[in-house]
Amino acid sequence: MKPVIVYRTAWCPYCQRAEALLAARGVADPQIIDLDEDPGRRREMVERAGRTSVPQIFIGDVHVGGCDDLHALDRRGELMSLLQG
Repeated sequence: MKPVIVYRTAWCPYCQRAEALLAARGVADPQIIDLDEDPGRRREMVERAGRTSVPQIFIGDVHVGGCDDLHALDRRGELMSLLQG
């Protein structure tokens, strides 16, 4: 399975939903970058993703987007192949 990186904040319900979907699809240990604990990483997230909202999710080198983007990818049946590809 490809590595997964999630930029998030602890209080964000969309972050929690995205992490729950990833767990349900077998992602046991995503790299969580908590912007509450390390606010300096927000600049890194914006440079990588081009977005300021959380969560921002990367699977391997692919920027998936946020929670809605992740769920849409799953609905289209593309999430598992991206994770395993």
